[in-house]
Amino acid sequence: MKKIMTLAIMAFALVFTTEMTAQEFSGLDKSPADIASYPPGGRVSAKNVKVIYSRPQLKGRSLADLAPAGKVWRTGANEASEITFYGDAEFGGSPVKAGTYSLFTIPGEDTWTVILNKNLNQWGAYTYDESADVVRVKATATEASDSLEAFSIAYKEVAGGVHMVLGWGTTRVAVPIMFAM
Repeated sequence: MKKIMTLAIMAFALVFTTEMTAQEFSGLDKSPADIASYPPGGRVSAKNVKVIYSRPQLKGRSLADLAPAGKVWRTGANEASEITFYGDAEFGGSPVKAGTYSLFTIPGEDTWTVILNKNLNQWGAYTYDESADVVRVKATATEASDSLEAFSIAYKEVAGGVHMVLGWGTTRVAVPIMFAM
């Protein structure tokens, strides 16, 4: 009887131990996080710039509805995107010190305003504070022949630096970046 009771207690303990350590994992985010860095490649340790952002999908919606013209946009989804410069640089012709900044944009018809803001860990643009802006630059918006379903950031090498290219739908916005040598 003592042996049966011991086995019962062990079985009971095992059931509750399993229950207590079971973990519920959520599914994939609807706007998954991504990283765009220059130079590209995860194994390159000497980065110049890196953007951590979420990639919303159009899903039949218009860019104008998701990132309205004239309104501050978090430049992605979820938390405001963050850009890190690993050395001093010029961003759209304006000097920027090495560091991490929130990345916001104000979409426009032909020109977008691209903003680096010193307040980090912001959800969306709900608490955006213009007085914390470090740099505001103008960038030309162009139309591409191909359409991107997911908001994307990439870098294009140009003489003297790179262009950080924001793309969604057929809209492309390029901001020149020059790195201090």
